[in-house]
Amino acid sequence: MSRPSPSPAAAPTTPDPAHTGGTALARRRLGVWGIVFFVISAAAPLTVVASAAPTGFRLGGIGGPGAILAAGVVLMLFACGFTAMSRYVRNAGAFYVYGARGLGKPVGIGIVFVTIFSYAALCVCFYGFVGFFGQMTVKTLFGIDLPWPVYALLALVIVGALGYRKIDVGATVLAVLLTAEVAILLVLAIAVLVQGGPEPLSLASFAPQNVFFATGRGALFVLGFGAYLGFESTAIYTEEAKNPARTVPMATYIAIAFLGLFYGFTFWILTVAFGVDGVLRLAAGDGFQDMVFDAGQRYVGLWTSVAMRLLIVTSFFACLLAFHNACSRYLFSIGRERLLPAWLARTQSRTQAPHHASLVMSVVALLAIIAAIAFGVDPFLGFALPVYSLGVAGLVFAQAVAAIAVVGFFLRDRRGHSVWRVVVAPALGALGLIAAFVLIAVHFDLVSGVTGPVNAALIAPTPLLFVAGVVTGLVLRARDPRHYAELTTVVVDD
Repeated sequence: MSRPSPSPAAAPTTPDPAHTGGTALARRRLGVWGIVFFVISAAAPLTVVASAAPTGFRLGGIGGPGAILAAGVVLMLFACGFTAMSRYVRNAGAFYVYGARGLGKPVGIGIVFVTIFSYAALCVCFYGFVGFFGQMTVKTLFGIDLPWPVYALLALVIVGALGYRKIDVGATVLAVLLTAEVAILLVLAIAVLVQGGPEPLSLASFAPQNVFFATGRGALFVLGFGAYLGFESTAIYTEEAKNPARTVPMATYIAIAFLGLFYGFTFWILTVAFGVDGVLRLAAGDGFQDMVFDAGQRYVGLWTSVAMRLLIVTSFFACLLAFHNACSRYLFSIGRERLLPAWLARTQSRTQAPHHASLVMSVVALLAIIAAIAFGVDPFLGFALPVYSLGVAGLVFAQAVAAIAVVGFFLRDRRGHSVWRVVVAPALGALGLIAAFVLIAVHFDLVSGVTGPVNAALIAPTPLLFVAGVVTGLVLRARDPRHYAELTTVVVDD
């Protein structure tokens, strides 16, 4: 780890013990596919197909597959500038440094406050999902009825243990789980195409009038952008990537392209399996959330439905592990900047994992689970969904600000890149992401699962944390210019 020569305002000081030794992440540990597994696992393909597809058909009509592809195009535009900037941001702080370099350090602090909170919320909420679906699945398949906290706490122990291991161990676990959930959906898709559905094949799901001009287009795009959560975390792993200049861009493009095509295809397969009219009738019924399981049983066999129910649990666990690792690295990075306690920047001497930050995430999750138990809230409706909504709103907001920051960074100097890649494309991506955040805010009840004024309280942390971060940066600049000057100067040696 090295720093560039400090400016006079940032003259060298006696090293902080918290920043000497044991503060470097493992270098050159993750290849392209290792990062891809983290990103796609965070998106949870099976859970998205099993939940978002039926919900989209129910609330927005037949255009879900088209909305998914449209959201993917917006994110690919953002990725053009995002990946170009990743060559100049070799820092696990990712969005923090993007915001600081493109829009100023106070904005960088604002965006990282929102991002850390969002990642932490997403990490915590998945314990509720694991507990809820773990209890339901084990009871249905094996007749064993254990309380949901048993499964949540078991997941907590496993994730905590993996947080101390080498990063590639977690990538291997995710690779196995992700391969299983993608494979089961491809088996279903092939079976449907071979056997054929009750109606002729239709591309109505991709028609503009059913996507952009549908009555329920707001719901379609809320679900569409939510399906890609976590794709931006490729940049978090730049310090651990084998070849950051190549690995991070490749992983980002592969992840977005795979998710867009896979979601669009598997959503559309449901319209083949049941027909356009049939899928809308099913979506309007009480058992609409069983649509994917019913398709598996009808076209492949009972074993497919059983396997999917088991893989739903492991899919949520994969989400949990991916977001735990991402949030730990953000905490590590901001601890290293001394915007949070420097103790967070310690790494385990043998594995070089950010074990202090990982421990903090585990403690936060444990306290959340204990609170949910103490107040007797429903693990799904009272715990998982509302906390999930906090993370979704914050992360899409952070993506939008990061896209604007990319444009700001390259407007000053394109560094040899084309104007399309680093200005026009990310600007279009920023507009799309701003629109996505507005849609989420307007239709927040679709994400949170609750109605009424509580939704305003749930979305409020996003703007409040952003403003608090900006104010923190301005105060730091006035009161401690030396510390302020040192922010974002940590770079990774080639």
